[in-house]
Amino acid sequence: MNGGDGSREPRRAPAGARTRAFEEVLDRIEERIAADGLTVGDRLPGERQLAEQLQVSRSSVREALRALATLGVVSSQVGRGPDAGAVLTSRPDTALTDLLRLNLGLSTLSMREVVDTRLMIEQWAAGRAARDGGAALGEMARAVDAMDAAATPEEFVAHDIAFHMALAAASGNRLTSAIMRALRDAVRRYAIDAVLRLGDTAGLQADHRRIHAAVRDGDADAAIAAVADHLARAYPG
Repeated sequence: MNGGDGSREPRRAPAGARTRAFEEVLDRIEERIAADGLTVGDRLPGERQLAEQLQVSRSSVREALRALATLGVVSSQVGRGPDAGAVLTSRPDTALTDLLRLNLGLSTLSMREVVDTRLMIEQWAAGRAARDGGAALGEMARAVDAMDAAATPEEFVAHDIAFHMALAAASGNRLTSAIMRALRDAVRRYAIDAVLRLGDTAGLQADHRRIHAAVRDGDADAAIAAVADHLARAYPG
């Protein structure tokens, strides 16, 4: 497959290669920041230059920069010449870069670790969303309707994840949302297992409606309790 500059890139690099490229890009940015060579407002090298420096494909560089942009570390600029490329918009600290790396190693987390993390995040997010007016209520409601119409466990879980991502986003905390996005693949794996084990999604849907109603009504205590009950139903023990 030819890139826009005529170079040839593989359709998909092996997972290990993508992980190494991601970490190398992060390491390079951290090195430059540590050496005071890159500060907020400075422009990163272009995709082609980073790819040449790191000896990885441009698609791998693009994937890493997209993840950095998601967490607000860089802002990508569309265009050519000196105004193209990614600009550093915040200085990534250890916690942030650890979070980015967490996204690469979630396959090693146990179900209990994932559920406990979700419980902490989603209970807090539900309480905050209820107190702050419940932004993203419409998105949560659409996800519930889509789950009603789902034909397979995989389809149900896709919309279930959308519901819980909307709940996290409703808290207004970008880092909370970023952690939930990082957990998404692990959540999907365990959620599909839960749906298959339960065999009936009626109880899960009742929980979703209860969470939505509590956030809508501004009842933080009820929203927090509903999240706890929902996760206990899906992942008992």
